[in-house]
Amino acid sequence: MTKFEPLQLHVPEPECRPGDTPDFSGVEIPPAGSVRRPEVDEDPENMRDLAYSIVRVLNRDGEAVGPWAGTLSDDQLRDGLRHMMTLRIFDHRMMMAQRQGKTSFYMQHLGEEAVSCAFRLALNKGDMNFPTYRQAGLLIAKEFSLKKMMCQIYSNEEDTMRGRQLPVLYSFKDEGFFSVSGNLATQYIQAVGWAMASAISNDTKIAAGWVGDGSTAEGDFHAALVYASTYKAPVVLNIVNNQWAISTFQGIARGGSGTFAARGHGFGIPALRVDGNDYLAVHAAAKWATERARRNLGPTVIEHVTYRVGGHSTSDDPSAYRPKQESDAWPLGDPILRLKTHLIARGLWTEERHVQAEAEITDLVVTAQKEAEAIGTLLTGSRPSVSDMFRDVYEEMPSHLIEQRQQAGI
Repeated sequence: MTKFEPLQLHVPEPECRPGDTPDFSGVEIPPAGSVRRPEVDEDPENMRDLAYSIVRVLNRDGEAVGPWAGTLSDDQLRDGLRHMMTLRIFDHRMMMAQRQGKTSFYMQHLGEEAVSCAFRLALNKGDMNFPTYRQAGLLIAKEFSLKKMMCQIYSNEEDTMRGRQLPVLYSFKDEGFFSVSGNLATQYIQAVGWAMASAISNDTKIAAGWVGDGSTAEGDFHAALVYASTYKAPVVLNIVNNQWAISTFQGIARGGSGTFAARGHGFGIPALRVDGNDYLAVHAAAKWATERARRNLGPTVIEHVTYRVGGHSTSDDPSAYRPKQESDAWPLGDPILRLKTHLIARGLWTEERHVQAEAEITDLVVTAQKEAEAIGTLLTGSRPSVSDMFRDVYEEMPSHLIEQRQQAGI
């Protein structure tokens, strides 16, 4: 009888741990402008190569090059820079507020601002996003009320969720921003179902689903792709690969597929990988994918290759699981700096204008913060009634909830 060695499991490990020198040499980055742009109706089988490359538009000199360039006007580019700056300054103020005890929790977007801000421009009124907690740029880029967002974070009297959602789990239906769920990957099946309902109703609105790299290991992710593929649902399925799922590096969830975008191949869904720190590339990919959905050509998977510079949340210390200098070594750079460089190179922006814009945006954010804090924070001011926890669950409150509310004296 043949004698075999004891069985072993392979446990993937990141290239670097705390104390090591950051190394991204294994990340293959094609030159900007080198990745082809397929026709919007190209057969998914003929574009499998795009799931293993990275769509890029901005080169190292800040020039927009290649077939994916030219989807944005000068005004849109300037607005895009301001939107990303607003999100970063908003994050900074809310991080400080959390440290001051004004809110219990916060999650920032540092380094990922281009993903949601640029994608938003490819959507139409009535389209619905099913986001995670790191897509506030979808609201910022629509110039939604910063005060309303802050009231939700502070869970004060004007919180539209009445204190029943964790801070940053926004819900603004009229803005195409479905209630954020802390149970990740549920967004995918909800997005596909909503898109299918839109098609059944003969509507023209499409959906966009969002998950992080770690969530692709969830069953909901794969179930959503089955339905999206089978029924050709008008949906764009975004994977934000920021390299880390809390403290677990992206190789754990990726498995042997090579890339996250490649997961779409098993379902016959076209898939792109895009430079998530390139505002122009993100928008170009989003515009291509949303056009496919609107033309009844079915779903698209987009993997946004980016990097989470900050901690997973205010409860996280990333220095415990990755080198402190790792973000500095990230080869795709800073999305704000890259778009700024592009605008300056084209004579559409200046260093002086950038400093002025930072001051203007900071004043805008601080003003909104003062107005929100005047209503209330975790420490002071007016809050929603405790009785609100019993409302909006059933159309007619059942007897057991009425009894519980009476027992609570509210």
